[in-house]
Amino acid sequence: MVLASSSTTLSLEDFLKLPETKPASEYIEGRIYQKPMPQGKHSTLQGRFTGEVNHRGLLHRTVYAFPELRCTFAGRSIVPDISVFTWERIPRNESGEVENTFRTYPDWVIEILSPDQRITRVINNILFCLNNGTSLGWLVDPEEKNVIIFQPGQQPIGREEPDDRLLMLSILEDWQLTVEGLFNWLNLP
Repeated sequence: MVLASSSTTLSLEDFLKLPETKPASEYIEGRIYQKPMPQGKHSTLQGRFTGEVNHRGLLHRTVYAFPELRCTFAGRSIVPDISVFTWERIPRNESGEVENTFRTYPDWVIEILSPDQRITRVINNILFCLNNGTSLGWLVDPEEKNVIIFQPGQQPIGREEPDDRLLMLSILEDWQLTVEGLFNWLNLP
């Protein structure tokens, strides 16, 4: 949903002064777009994926996944469903604590398509991230049970067969997740 009319533009700094919305709003080229409210499949995949990445990443202090984290960089302020940062790129304050404000791109961006979401806007955000430093992007479609993998300077790769392995950040290369494994998370034990 567009919150700013096409004739109204807002500066990024003015946008960042606005109160946060639920669901989150994103700032793209002077306009504000509100993300759709996550539903069951989206939330299940988001929670499980974040937990799995953090289980692996915290052990060796290699990566950390943040759900619904505002990332502001290169003139945009977006809120990917999951933003994964390598350990050394996590913004921290003088005390070593995680910063509240992330003015940088994620190393890996994962978007989980919601039923009412515009796929072109989601893909454009992934491409924007890749063009500004992100190493890997995923577009996960829970209804179609497929994943499109994006890498800088390469054609997207579709993964839809159950045994298709999903490309990870190289720092997580020992994690062998398949399409079937990912979508099996929707079957709660």
